[in-house]
Amino acid sequence: MPTPEEASAEQKRLAQETKNEKLMWWYLAYFLFGIHIIAFVMIFAIKHAK
Repeated sequence: MPTPEEASAEQKRLAQETKNEKLMWWYLAYFLFGIHIIAFVMIFAIKHAK
């Protein structure tokens, strides 16, 4: 059976892992959003080039 210190450390590790995972998803979302903005700007530029 884990000691209270070990259980507390495990809870902290799980909390940090959850936080890191949420951050990773936010970074992925911003990256994909940025890629689409760049693609739309490039499409716009090509369509309006003379």
